[in-house]
Amino acid sequence: MKLVDRLLDHAQALQWAQLPTAAVDAAHTFITDSVGVALAGSQHPRLPQVRAAAAAWGQGKDARDWASGQRWPAASAALLNAYQMHNQEFDCVHEAAVVHPMASVLPALVAVAERQLRRGHHVSGAALLEAVVLAVDVAATLGMAHSAPMRFFRPAMCGALGASLGAARLLGFSRLQMADTLGIAYSQLAGTMQAHSEGSPMLALQVGLASRAAVMAVDLAAAGFSGPHDVIEGRFGYFNLFDAPLAPRLDAVQAVFAHLQPGSRIAELSHKPFPTGRAAHGALDGLLSLQAEHGFQAEQVRRIELAAPPLILRLVGRPALPAMDVNTARLCLGYLCATLLQRGSVGLQDFSPQALADPQRLAWAAHVFTVPNDVEDANALAPQTLRVWLQAAAPLTIELPAVLGHPQRPLSAALQRQKFDACCDFAGLPPPATEALHRQCRQLASLDEPGGLSAWLDLMPVPTPNPAHA
Repeated sequence: MKLVDRLLDHAQALQWAQLPTAAVDAAHTFITDSVGVALAGSQHPRLPQVRAAAAAWGQGKDARDWASGQRWPAASAALLNAYQMHNQEFDCVHEAAVVHPMASVLPALVAVAERQLRRGHHVSGAALLEAVVLAVDVAATLGMAHSAPMRFFRPAMCGALGASLGAARLLGFSRLQMADTLGIAYSQLAGTMQAHSEGSPMLALQVGLASRAAVMAVDLAAAGFSGPHDVIEGRFGYFNLFDAPLAPRLDAVQAVFAHLQPGSRIAELSHKPFPTGRAAHGALDGLLSLQAEHGFQAEQVRRIELAAPPLILRLVGRPALPAMDVNTARLCLGYLCATLLQRGSVGLQDFSPQALADPQRLAWAAHVFTVPNDVEDANALAPQTLRVWLQAAAPLTIELPAVLGHPQRPLSAALQRQKFDACCDFAGLPPPATEALHRQCRQLASLDEPGGLSAWLDLMPVPTPNPAHA
């Protein structure tokens, strides 16, 4: 069986009523987390620029920008909400895939669902969650089957393909229409690691463009437009172009696809406890643990060394510079460790111009080093080892086979709620509205009455921008 047929079979067979409890719980958990993160992303200083550009692409009332409540064509709403969700580096991740699936998936599916509601079609909360679970299954499975080091921005590319099949399922497409949708989405794939390498704000916008591509793909397929079909293992298909040549490793890729079970991937997602690249979380997690155990102060630290797989070095092993952009700082291990030493944590408020220019943080950042361990897998994020040298000769050491937020070390319900509340507070959402939004997010599957999803979306807009982060 071709890999694309495996995905199409999965897309048609998945049923909400048959999903395991773990998948249903994870869907509610990570939708809730993603909504909070997207609201926090509404305070990004570049969002007005993206909105201004989107206004030139056409007007419409299909779906709303979650933070402002302004209405847009569905494709533009997906782009804006996806950008908001990823621009703080706070959204969940599938570590084995190295994919942030929810950032491109959820905005696209909500935009399509909201447009359907405005056209008079009923969309239940369960149908939306079913499409989200399917989309994450697809996006994460594609990412897990990669073998080469990332050159293209995998979160955007896998996210677009997953979101397109999720949206096709939400619209009740036939198998042929699903195949066309996937091919049309594939034909729009774009995004490279150059933005990550430079710490460019285009990194988050690539996720927005991927979400928009999924909406455009279902629209074109609905209009009867056909796309290429052999888009996964074809001569110019996904793996041959965007990963390594497929033929020598087809058996390994087929094995990944063979383990795809309904709802299996969403339960494998990791929370991000810090608004930084996931590759930096091991050092922050380890530093907090060592500090709690040994009680040292920042002034006592003379060297911090993270021994990690090659992907960690590529993603966050960059120097802290006085004039670095906020996007670079979120991917700079030295700056992040220095921030944690100075403040006891790393939060949304730690990337202001004043914080980025703090000479003490920059000085401490120079004492942070990233070195390779013996892991050869170019896509592995673990295991990691953190060593901290104080005045004594022997370093303090902690092994990190799994980082805080991983399914093996999940965030507690209390920490999940603490993160959600912090995101909403950062956005300026009042506590009563935050409480109502959290409650509705956790009950999405039960929203089956007419207007249920619309009422949920009505809870999101922030009354006024938070002046502290404007």
